[in-house]
Amino acid sequence: MPKSGGFLTPKAIANRIKAKGLQKLRWYCQMCQKQCRDENGFKCHLTSESHQRQLLLFADNEEEFLDTFSNDFLDTFMELLRRRFNTRRVHSNIVYNEYISDRDHTHMNSTKWETLTEFVKWLGREGYCVVDHTEKGWFITYIDRDPETLRRQEAMKKKDKMDLDDEERIMKHIQEQVSRGESYGSKQTEFTELKRDDEEEKVTFSFGSSASMSAGGSQESQTIQNKKSNILQAAAAVGTKKKEGSRKESGKRKSALEEIMEEEAKKKAKLVEKKDYWLRKGIIVKITTKRLGDKYFKKKGVVKDVIDRYTGVIKLIDLGSKVKIDQVHLETVIPGIGKPICIVNGDYRGVTGTLHSLDEKNFCITVKSESGKLIEGQAYEDVCKYSLEDS
Repeated sequence: MPKSGGFLTPKAIANRIKAKGLQKLRWYCQMCQKQCRDENGFKCHLTSESHQRQLLLFADNEEEFLDTFSNDFLDTFMELLRRRFNTRRVHSNIVYNEYISDRDHTHMNSTKWETLTEFVKWLGREGYCVVDHTEKGWFITYIDRDPETLRRQEAMKKKDKMDLDDEERIMKHIQEQVSRGESYGSKQTEFTELKRDDEEEKVTFSFGSSASMSAGGSQESQTIQNKKSNILQAAAAVGTKKKEGSRKESGKRKSALEEIMEEEAKKKAKLVEKKDYWLRKGIIVKITTKRLGDKYFKKKGVVKDVIDRYTGVIKLIDLGSKVKIDQVHLETVIPGIGKPICIVNGDYRGVTGTLHSLDEKNFCITVKSESGKLIEGQAYEDVCKYSLEDS
């Protein structure tokens, strides 16, 4: 009686279940991409005609096949490391176990690396990863060299350099005021010796014994008393003037604490809460993402419309096509000196004018408004090139 066979027999179902799971790597033929389930099946495959033909092809150009398998293994391994772990430090065996969980992966025994340790050392030498060896084994850290990531990191560094911490700035200012107050206190009053001028008028007294001199003596004494009173009044007037002048000078001089309070009040008056949206109709922006394709990357366009404050309809200048994109994937454009510009964020939001000057050291510019007023200290991200035709 013949054996009962079919697609739904228990044996056929069991074979399909076994084929779905992972098998032993030593029973896998990379050239034929065939997985055998046992030693006997693998031996039969090695003696098969199809396998012999693949071996002949490999013998003709073995370097090319070996490089192809090695490159496939490297690309897939690095893609998994970047996507799954990114720049975190991770054990190499953990990454390799996740890599081989895919039954269609390129096996290491078909590459130029014989062991995982040799492959990890090669990654460290070539600069793909940061490799370190511990008692627990080999650990790897992915090095992200994506241009978009590097550009974002550089922009963050510039922003951190430009935006100093408020507390650090206040402490620095207070220290300057304290040192200035100490320099004022170090100046002591210098006392000089009292000297009388030679030309100063001298007071003389004369006494007479005869009766004939009595009338003249009384007149001279009266004149002397008048002179004394005049001298005393003049000295008192000079003293009062000096006191009033010193009071005025002391009233004008401000203490270090008063100067600090005044400057802090001025700073608070200048501080304005910035909005988290800055798109405006008529400004010229640049696309900073590759999600739309390489032909749109780094292209400039004019904002034709703003949707929900954060999304803009951009008409590309070179291509003429329109795209709808979020402001996260856009950046402002700085025009040349004398060109139209618009302030898109901050205290003077919405003011238009021309670019007056650039301060590359502090990453800010000076805008000359349409009324002729100079607006200084505007950050790069708060201003954008303006199109008068599309305003």
